[in-house]
Amino acid sequence: MFMENDERIVTSHIRDEDKQVENGLRPKYLESYIGQDKVKEKLKIFIEAATARKEALDHVLLYGPPGLGKTTLSNIIANEMNVNIRITSGPAIERPGDLAAILTNLSENDVLFIDEIHRLNRSVEEILYPAMEDFALDIIIGKGPSARSIRLDLCKFTLIGATTRAGLLTSPLRDRFGVICKLDLYNTHQLTDIVKRSGNILGVEIVEEAAVEIASRSRGTPRIANRLLKRVRDYAQVRAEGKITKTVAKEALTLLEIDELGLDAVDKKIIETMIDNFGGGPVGIDTLAASTAEEKNTIEDVYEPYLLQIGFINRTPRGRMVSEKAYKHFNIPYKKE
Repeated sequence: MFMENDERIVTSHIRDEDKQVENGLRPKYLESYIGQDKVKEKLKIFIEAATARKEALDHVLLYGPPGLGKTTLSNIIANEMNVNIRITSGPAIERPGDLAAILTNLSENDVLFIDEIHRLNRSVEEILYPAMEDFALDIIIGKGPSARSIRLDLCKFTLIGATTRAGLLTSPLRDRFGVICKLDLYNTHQLTDIVKRSGNILGVEIVEEAAVEIASRSRGTPRIANRLLKRVRDYAQVRAEGKITKTVAKEALTLLEIDELGLDAVDKKIIETMIDNFGGGPVGIDTLAASTAEEKNTIEDVYEPYLLQIGFINRTPRGRMVSEKAYKHFNIPYKKE
C-alpha cells in the first residue's frame, strides 16, 4: 500500500502544514507575484481599466494544476481593486440559500472567490447565472399554486472561480466568465526566485545554488518549493548551524527520498511495478490500480500527471507504457520490443 496523498511531501494538493505558512509567504500585489507573466499582464490591464471606470472587474476564471497560485491571485486582484474578498469553495455551498446569503452580503465591487468551482451543485449553479449576468437573484417564495418569484438586486461584484478541472465546467457557466486565465507550471528560474523570496521572509540564510537545488526538485509548483524549503530549513538548523548551502540542500532532499527530478518513493514504486510485473507495459489503468493497491482516480489525478509531463509514462490505446527515459533514470536495462 502506498503512502496516503496527504503524507506525500511532493503532492501539489494543500496540506494542513501549508495553511500555517502559506498566508505569510503569499505576495499581496502583482508586482511581487513571481511567474505567470502573461496572466499578470492581462490582469493588470483589466484591473486598471475597471478601476479607472470605478466598475467591478469582469468575472475571472483561473484554471491549472493545484499549487500554482490561484488563491493567491484572487487575493491580489482584491488588493489591487482595493475591495473586500469573500472566500468559499464549491463543495461548501450545498444549497441555493447558502449562495444567496453570501451574495446578498457582498458590498459594491467586492470579490467572491469560489475554489473548486467545478464541484458546485447544479441547483446552486443555476442561481449563479442571473447573479453573474444581471447582478440579481431570482427567489421563489411559497409553495404550490400560491408560489411567486421575486427578483432581488445585488451589488455589482466580481466572481473569481478557480478549478483544476476546467473540462468539468458546464458551458453556460464557463461562458459567463469575461476573463479566462490558464496558469502554467513554473520553470526552475522562477521557482528559484520564489525559494529565495520565501527564505527571506522566513529568515533563512540560503545560497543561490541551494535555492536552485530545491527549485529543480519542486515539480514546477511553488507550493511544493515552499514545503521543501521548510524541511530543508529544519535539516540545516539541526545539522548545519542554520545555513542552507547546496551540499546541505542535497543531503536534506536525499534524506527525504526526493531525487533530482522531484520524484519520490511513490513515483518510483509505480514505475517499478509497471516494469517488474508487466514488462514496462502496456498496462491498463484498472490493472495498475489493482497491482498497486491504489484507487484508479488517485493514480490518474495525483500520481500520473507529473510522470506523463516529464515523459516517463506514455499513454497508448492499449494502456500505459514506461518510456526508455524512465528506464535510464532508474538505471534499469531497457529492452526493446
